[in-house]
Amino acid sequence: MSMKTLADAFYDELRDVLSAEKQLVKALPKMIKKASCEKLVAAIESHLAETEAQVERVEKAFEETGKAARAKTCEAMKGLISEAEEMLKEEAEPAVKDAVIIACAQKVEHYEIATYGTLCTWAEALGYDNALKLLKQNIDEEETADKKLSEIAKAINKDALSVG
Repeated sequence: MSMKTLADAFYDELRDVLSAEKQLVKALPKMIKKASCEKLVAAIESHLAETEAQVERVEKAFEETGKAARAKTCEAMKGLISEAEEMLKEEAEPAVKDAVIIACAQKVEHYEIATYGTLCTWAEALGYDNALKLLKQNIDEEETADKKLSEIAKAINKDALSVG
């Protein structure tokens, strides 16, 4: 695909984030299975439901581009998920494993926040008002999830410090 215009770049990035969200829908249940802290499990389960809704919003955001909602493999998310899977294979005490899960999840959240920030800026510049509204809702949820993970980490990190 050629990216001659900002609209082309927007479409390409939208395809990328659609892939990222779909990959995450498959990866989050694996994190849930490895988590031991009930608050962490609940937070990830809640964010899984949000992520499923985010996929739908991203698909709707394509409407203003006049092009099909087709995902393009997001290599960044693929890498973040692969790294998380490798870390979760390691033997660790439950509190330490939970701390690692939070670290991996926050890397994902920060990537998504950066991506949605760019998409929102571009949607506004392009006059894609409906896409902007949908994408702002996604970035708000990502920021809230990140803050929730930071809160949970405070207790988990204390527990992890007392291990060993």
